[in-house]
Amino acid sequence: MTETIDFAAQARLVSQLAARTAEEQLDAPTPCEAYAVRHLLGHLVGLAAAFQEAARKNLGPMTSVDPGATEPDVEPGWRTELDRNLQGMAEAWHAPEAWEGETQAGGVALPAAIAGRIALNELVLHGWDLARATGQEYAPDTASLGVSYALLTQFAESPERGPFGPPVEVAADAPFLDQVVALSGRRPDWTPPTS
Repeated sequence: MTETIDFAAQARLVSQLAARTAEEQLDAPTPCEAYAVRHLLGHLVGLAAAFQEAARKNLGPMTSVDPGATEPDVEPGWRTELDRNLQGMAEAWHAPEAWEGETQAGGVALPAAIAGRIALNELVLHGWDLARATGQEYAPDTASLGVSYALLTQFAESPERGPFGPPVEVAADAPFLDQVVALSGRRPDWTPPTS
């Protein structure tokens, strides 16, 4: 039997963070240096749609494009679109067959079981990015954090770090969320710069 991972709680959390993001915050900086909040949200809209297609093995333009090839941005109706895409992503990865065989994401062919974990990790990390940038509380469920921690540990131990920077050192007794964030190369104590 194929192991599936439930995206529903994390997808709902990211959707709630986005719903509480004010229009005047769209140009604020985020922990992702190249992205303002608007770009981060645009990236989330696109990745939720792309990973939904990857789960369903609908390989084509949505799954074959490198996400770094263009600068994402929000468009009118982005909250509704993001909510719809996140819900669709969670539903698509809920199906056992989503985790079987091979798929494609960001132009890279990979086992579907790995793609699903990468997809959830994207929601965990970018949820943190959005919460930090907009001054919101952020408390992902422990199961989602565990998936991210295991995946990021693999990247940290690999000579090819993938899309992540070198891990940031944190105390051994740091909160689990801080450990996950640090493994991705982000500083858990990041706050928006003051003007």
